[in-house]
Amino acid sequence: MTLKPFEDVVAEHGRTVLRVCRAVVGPVDAEDAWSETFIAAMRAYPDLGPESNVEAWLVTIAHRKALDHIRARDRRPVPTDELPEQTTDRGLPGGHDPELWKAVGALPMKQRAAVAYHYLAGLPYTEIAVILGNSPAASRRAAADGVAALRKTLSISVSGDIT
Repeated sequence: MTLKPFEDVVAEHGRTVLRVCRAVVGPVDAEDAWSETFIAAMRAYPDLGPESNVEAWLVTIAHRKALDHIRARDRRPVPTDELPEQTTDRGLPGGHDPELWKAVGALPMKQRAAVAYHYLAGLPYTEIAVILGNSPAASRRAAADGVAALRKTLSISVSGDIT
C-alpha cells in the first residue's frame, strides 16, 4: 500500500490540526504553528509507514510545534501600544466565543492539550498519552479535569444548560 499524496493529507487533516493549534497556542500563533506542522510533516511523510495513523502523527507534530511557539512567545517582548492583529474564527473552539477561548487558555497546559486533542482532534486517550508523555489514564484524567474546570468557569451544568 502506498501513501496518499501529501496534498490530500493536508486537505483531509488541515482543519483538525488548525483547531488543535488554536486551542493550544491561541489564535495569534495558530496559523504559524499549523504551517510549521505541515512543513515538518512534509519532510518526514515519505518515511511514514503506510499503516500509520496520519491524524495522530500530525497532532503529535502540531503539539511539538505548539510548545515551540509557547516557549518562543514567553521569551518575546509584548508591545503595549499596538492593537492585536485581527484573527479569524476558523478552528476556534466554540466558534467566536471570547469567554470560552479565555477559559480554555486559562487551563493548565496538560489539561488544555488533553481537551484539544480528545475533543477537537478526536484522538483516543492512548494516542494522547503518547503525545503528552503520560499514561492513558492520566490523559483521560487531564481531559476530565479540563472539562470540569471549563464547566465551572463558564457555569455550565452537566446537561449543557447555563446556570
